[in-house]
Amino acid sequence: MLTKIKGLWDTIVVKAGSQLAKFVMTLTSRVVHSDPDILGGTPVFVGTRVPMRTLLDYLEAGDSLEVFLDHFPSVSREQTIAALELAKEMLTAYANPA
Repeated sequence: MLTKIKGLWDTIVVKAGSQLAKFVMTLTSRVVHSDPDILGGTPVFVGTRVPMRTLLDYLEAGDSLEVFLDHFPSVSREQTIAALELAKEMLTAYANPA
């Protein structure tokens, strides 16, 4: 799934002139970021050392958002919802036609 999101992100960056791309890039900078000095550049929630992928792994395993938030109190509910909204926007906006 992360490979698909990475591919979609690359598509958004290429189309950086579009309004959606600008919106996603602005929102992403407030929710998730990548810094080579933090976990070798792994995308993490802003202000934490919690990888975005961890949220997806929890949800994929069937854990609730509450369980994730209990285990990672440095991540806010607002950050998790925003990250999931970003993923939804990217997946729906750039879905391949059947």
